[in-house]
Amino acid sequence: MNRIFFLDRDGVINAEVDYLHEPDKMQLLPGVPEAVREIHRAGFLAVVVSNQSGIARKMFGADDVFAVHARIQRELLQYGGECVLDGFYFCPHHKDITGECICRKPHPGMLLAGCRDFQGDAAESFMVGDRMSDLNAGRNAGCKASVLVLTGYGKNEVGKAEAAGFPVAQGLLEAVHLMLGRKN
Repeated sequence: MNRIFFLDRDGVINAEVDYLHEPDKMQLLPGVPEAVREIHRAGFLAVVVSNQSGIARKMFGADDVFAVHARIQRELLQYGGECVLDGFYFCPHHKDITGECICRKPHPGMLLAGCRDFQGDAAESFMVGDRMSDLNAGRNAGCKASVLVLTGYGKNEVGKAEAAGFPVAQGLLEAVHLMLGRKN
């Protein structure tokens, strides 16, 4: 069974841009290539799980999401093959528009699909996000732990995360070190 770091996209991998759908507006956050390299060197896969309700809102299409993901991969590849992400999952739904679904975080559908597709063991995997819905998706999927990063919307969620017993890190690299029991 594989171990996976599930990573939210906006605010964790790239700078938060409301409804990011234009590849040229994507900016990697500091430390992301190093974090993905550390994930791989520790024997984990790095898989993105992202709510993309802009599709349900008809603000952009799935092809736009794929184009952003391709840009992320190209940017990461500049740092070497160990820095490339292993997979991307996204939920195009919004409960008020398309109804409830099992893939929209905090539901665990995307994480469970990642475990199925990558032969992953949720109990040995982690979730990193900048919202409570991310952390709860990890908890609902049975992940070993979920950690909040203060990038993106994380600064607004820190009180709720700490009250719910979730660890907090400055960014993705610190979150990876925290989950792997390493010092920065």
